[in-house]
Amino acid sequence: MKNESLLITVFFILCSSFLFAQKQEGQERFLQIENKLKSLTVEEPGLDERIELSVSDINIQEFIRAIANTNKVNINIDPALDMRITNNFSNVTVSAVLLFLCKQYDLDITFFGNILSISKYQPVVVETLQTAPPPKPLNIKYDTSAQTIFMDLSGDSLQKVTKEITRQSGKNIVFPAEIAATPISFYVENASMDNAIDKMALANGLISEISKDGFYMLEKQQAQQTAAGGSSVAGKKTTKRSKDDYEFNISNNLISLQAQNVAIADIINDISRELKVNYILYSELKSNITSQLSNVTYDQLLERLLNGTTYTVSKQGDIYMIGERQLEGFRQVKVVQLQHRSAEKLSEHIPKELQKDVTIKEFPELNAIVLSGSKLMIDEIETFLRSVDKVVPVILIDVIIVSAKKFYTVNTGITAGLGESPAATSFLFSNSGIQTTLNANSINDILSRLNGFGSINLGKVTPNFYASLNALETQGVLKVHSTPQLATLNSHEASLIIGETEFYKEVQNTVIGTQNPQNIEAYQYKSISANLAINIKPMFSGDDQVTLEIKVEQSGFKKNRVPDAPPGSDTKSFNSLIRIKNEEMVLLGGLEEKTNSNTGSGLPLLTRIPIIKWFFSSREKEKSDSKLNIFIKPTVLF
Repeated sequence: MKNESLLITVFFILCSSFLFAQKQEGQERFLQIENKLKSLTVEEPGLDERIELSVSDINIQEFIRAIANTNKVNINIDPALDMRITNNFSNVTVSAVLLFLCKQYDLDITFFGNILSISKYQPVVVETLQTAPPPKPLNIKYDTSAQTIFMDLSGDSLQKVTKEITRQSGKNIVFPAEIAATPISFYVENASMDNAIDKMALANGLISEISKDGFYMLEKQQAQQTAAGGSSVAGKKTTKRSKDDYEFNISNNLISLQAQNVAIADIINDISRELKVNYILYSELKSNITSQLSNVTYDQLLERLLNGTTYTVSKQGDIYMIGERQLEGFRQVKVVQLQHRSAEKLSEHIPKELQKDVTIKEFPELNAIVLSGSKLMIDEIETFLRSVDKVVPVILIDVIIVSAKKFYTVNTGITAGLGESPAATSFLFSNSGIQTTLNANSINDILSRLNGFGSINLGKVTPNFYASLNALETQGVLKVHSTPQLATLNSHEASLIIGETEFYKEVQNTVIGTQNPQNIEAYQYKSISANLAINIKPMFSGDDQVTLEIKVEQSGFKKNRVPDAPPGSDTKSFNSLIRIKNEEMVLLGGLEEKTNSNTGSGLPLLTRIPIIKWFFSSREKEKSDSKLNIFIKPTVLF
């Protein structure tokens, strides 16, 4: 008993202390308002004027507004104040009336210069050191381009879930207030909005319907739906019907069906009559079905029954319209915008079975595919397009081309003959070789020196005789280094061409006239090209391997042996199919050419005799060695 008395005493002491502190705080607040009103009477003398006022059941806003207008006081009133006043004031100041209203109706006055703002008093709430934990973020992601949604929910309230879905997708979801706190646990990945909402509702004991204006309507499965006549439709009611060839059961708006080769029209008619659902048949349903379904909604039942047939369903308000897909009112038009792939020529890859009775058009400006047909067929094509609308990797190909050529050429020869006049003796030594010309006097001088040996007498040459000696040696090393970069989409070919062009002169002679023929000569320059062409087609696979289909073709010019003739050319090419890892380098070689020639021209027979042939012919000796190496490195970019 002592302990209970002690606890009661402590409780009353605490309550008294709390009430005393509140009263003390209120008195200090009213004292501050009173002092502020007194100090403001200098600028606003209307606050110190006395009034005579009697009111009965008048709104407090009208009461204060009347005082402010009569006494020229600047007063702002909170529109939320709706108290009613019945009072009689006689010979009291405006300040006293305002202070009385603050005490009587728990109001507060905020001063802004000479303006008074009257509102409901809001006590200051002292924040505790402990703060509420931040709300758990909802794991919901909506893909705007693909119009699919990902949800990973675990005990999140229906109100928060639907609010986040609406914020991301713009789809409105409506439900009764009593189920706002319903915990939602659900997981779905890359599902359409209609399917995701329907399955989420089913998994959490709810029913989902789509209204005529596109709103999602959620309610409890146990909720009773009342038809226009007031009769209860399904709800908690359980209905079971059996016939010779099929049986259906309706419980809580969910339908279970067992049928063996039954006409679809009979099933729809019986179940719709039981559920009191309004529907219209625009075509005769001639198909039969064998099916076993458990706990599906009416919309899901129609979808399962009509799938694979030439019929479809459309809903306007609460009326279901059923008929052939091609009929007016059942066709739909949908624009499927792609995110990663090009829409150009993509329609060629859609399976022929899916294209039946559907019009498909490409819309390059939006990178989209326009589909026109029944909803079920459009949904199947859209699912296919979303499955192939993946990120296509870009292959960056580094190509290093190294070409080296080593050559060696020797030209020698003696030219002799009779000129129109005596030649002059000359000797030239330059980077073009040695060029020497001897006239008749120089040659006779050499012959006279040779005549003194034994019985040799070579005689003399005529004054117009001359002899020329040419000797030229050329050698060198040529290296070409090129590092181009190519980029292409996966499985698309990239090409590189490096080449040069030469021109040759083509002359055409035309004879005009017969008695006095005239020869007209016309010419034009024509081109011929020699190129190094590289075509690479990369194919990236999932194991970080790149398959390269490579085609290399190299052509070059040959030395022109005949003046003004088109230059000759030779061509070398090879194809290769290799497989390497991403960012590895491969060397392609083997384009190697070796040339070794020794030619001569001069007098017949004498050019074949050893030693003597050097005096009666020109000789050319050529040797060359060329190599082409190609380094290729693919890099996959996403």
